[in-house]
Amino acid sequence: MSAAVTPGSSQTARWARWSIAALFGLLSAGVAVGVGELVAAFVRPAASPIIVVGNRIILLTPEPVKRWAIREFGTNDKSTLLTGIYFGIALLAMGLGLLALRRRVYGVVGFGVFGVLGVYAALTTNAHHAADAIPAVFAAAAGMVTIWYLFSTLNPAPVAAEAGLIADRRLFLRGTLAAAAVTLFGSLGGRALQRSRYNAAAARAAITLPSPASEAGTPAAPVAASDLGVTANAATYDLGKSGVPFLIPSKDFYRIDTALTVPQIDPAKWRLRIHGMVEREITLSYDQLLARPLIERWITLTCVSNEVGGNLIGNTKFRGARLADLLREAGVHPEADQLVASSSDGMTIGSPTTVVMDGRDAMLAVGMNGEPLPTEHGFPVRMVVPGLYGYVSACKWIVDLEATTFASSQAYWVQGGWAPQGPILLASRIDTPSPNQVVSVGDTVAVAGVAWDQHVGVSAVEVQVDDGAWQQARLAGVPSVDTWRQWVYPWTVAGSGPHTLRVRATDATGKVQTSDRAEPYPSGATGLHAVTVRAR
Repeated sequence: MSAAVTPGSSQTARWARWSIAALFGLLSAGVAVGVGELVAAFVRPAASPIIVVGNRIILLTPEPVKRWAIREFGTNDKSTLLTGIYFGIALLAMGLGLLALRRRVYGVVGFGVFGVLGVYAALTTNAHHAADAIPAVFAAAAGMVTIWYLFSTLNPAPVAAEAGLIADRRLFLRGTLAAAAVTLFGSLGGRALQRSRYNAAAARAAITLPSPASEAGTPAAPVAASDLGVTANAATYDLGKSGVPFLIPSKDFYRIDTALTVPQIDPAKWRLRIHGMVEREITLSYDQLLARPLIERWITLTCVSNEVGGNLIGNTKFRGARLADLLREAGVHPEADQLVASSSDGMTIGSPTTVVMDGRDAMLAVGMNGEPLPTEHGFPVRMVVPGLYGYVSACKWIVDLEATTFASSQAYWVQGGWAPQGPILLASRIDTPSPNQVVSVGDTVAVAGVAWDQHVGVSAVEVQVDDGAWQQARLAGVPSVDTWRQWVYPWTVAGSGPHTLRVRATDATGKVQTSDRAEPYPSGATGLHAVTVRAR
């Protein structure tokens, strides 16, 4: 009598065959992914089939879907996408397994098609290399061989009805265990090998940044320092209210970009090319950049996708070389009204030339909070332009800067319909108390938060309780007009029940923050932030 599994009924046999076929499809896909990750470790991490497919999905995703993903998932958008890709692969793999029940060749052809799509994705993403197709080829071949072998251990349907589902139990177990092992060790080992072969951590740790020639805290405001409470004493920048920090630590700083895998760039090999509509093309090394006079400035960066009251904003201390000085050395043509920066992964960001050159502290940043840039925030070099949303200024992992025009070139986000210029809009936020917080009648509650209008400055903040009159809040000092400004208002709780707190800011020119509500797309959110608390 055969040792193979003998179904007790035709229905049981059908479900058993379907289950094993789906398992074979999953195992074959797992082997493909594992082999792809291992091969990518010898090409480059960005060549991983999962990553190239993910990058292609990002490029093809409609702009409304991207905005929804950023709004719903925030800085977790990339992990969510990768999870979705793995889930999609699993479903497709099980489908291929079921197809292979009819004829094994269907499963083989299916993995071949996936390989072709993987090669296409690898060779059509931004900043691709010809070798990026190699992992997809090996992955597809591994999947094709695996699914052919695994299904060879099954009896055909007519035979299985009499002899059992599995033709050779030993080959079946050997094949499934081997496939599972390759899936596990290939995926985990491949990723570990990628991290060991392509990791900028050691190079970053060995860097000692030169001291800045001009330190943070030096007023650089286009209006009188006294009008803004500008001071060089950092202790006065922070009101000391819990939940309202002046400085955001690097590890907590928001991250919005399209890089599914963080570029690992050797600073010794890093080069920046400045070209296009210039008199003299410049190629700059990392050491040459560090040898230039460096400045250090407190700068608040803001993502254009930040909702009213959102947290896609952060204040930190950047150290770098003035970008305008480099551009003057290159001799940018007067007609070049746009600077298109490109990252090592092909992301493009376009900045208005006049803004970069108008005297503000636009820089090629090499440091963040006194240390070399973290890899996830652009190590070794990123671009920073105070007063502009990140999508038109904050190019991470920058390797190329082209002087061009808005008429002849559209950067990545502008292609999706976002406004080309991107000046940051006047805004304010309540950080404490939190929504639905319970407060006691008669207590004095510190209503506090931040307000910002980078490179213009905030001169006043007002708080409204329910529909009452607007009341002036107390402001902290600021090192310059390029940072957010803390504020606090002592509110004495007058009655029980719900109370709605609203905030609005006034900039240094006297402009009052608008109450008109607008979504972030296409040029930034507007409206007043409100928090409702419960008094008892």
